Amino acid sequence: MDTDAILTLDGVVSGYGRTTILNGTSAKVRRGAITTVIGPNGAGKSTVFKTVFGLLPVRSGRIAFDGRDTTNLTPRRMLDAGVCYVPQGRNIFPELTVRHNLELGGVALSDQSLLRPRVAAMLARFPVLAEKADAQASTLSGGQQKLLEVARGLLLDPSLMLIDEPSIGLSPLLVQEVFRILKELRDRGVTILLIEQNAKQALEMSDYGLVLEQGQTRIEDTARSILGDSRIAQLFLGGGLPATARVA
Repeated sequence: MDTDAILTLDGVVSGYGRTTILNGTSAKVRRGAITTVIGPNGAGKSTVFKTVFGLLPVRSGRIAFDGRDTTNLTPRRMLDAGVCYVPQGRNIFPELTVRHNLELGGVALSDQSLLRPRVAAMLARFPVLAEKADAQASTLSGGQQKLLEVARGLLLDPSLMLIDEPSIGLSPLLVQEVFRILKELRDRGVTILLIEQNAKQALEMSDYGLVLEQGQTRIEDTARSILGDSRIAQLFLGGGLPATARVA
């Protein structure tokens, strides 16, 4: 077992209905690091997250989290195992208060006596949310709503956070604020697997990167090495990477 890897995918095949998206995807996510997943539209980035979290079935292959086989575990069991998923788009309850949104995030806690102190801890960690704790979540800015989603995920004290496109619809200033929060979480020991449309910015603050193409991992390397690879530009311009491009 690779003790540096908190999450491993080994030959994973998955998709939607009769459509296969992941074609034997293999990858390792390093513990205590930020790893950004990039690739062209349709490469399978979001499908990886949904499959890891149990929202899509694994047709073949294996997924392991923290040394345990988690292939085809339900989302609830993945939450219990320490994995949190923050999907793309806005996923809050706009008519409820910020505090109530956080409390709903704690429904999955096996020990409900932890809910109140953890909500208080999240409000202390994110002062902007504390200021609007009793306001409707719809009154938050786009960036504040994304912070609310992240805080709701952190309420469960995850070891791994899967975060899909956190910067969509945000101003450059708010993007930097979200990235700052992610780096802070990494520094506190939370492993982060990230999909981000601002690929260059995301890689600049990441430790590692994965490049997906046609449902397979083509490059798996440090973020710095990927940033310096001219082939990445070809990928985003529509050109394919050669099969020999993968870096172990």
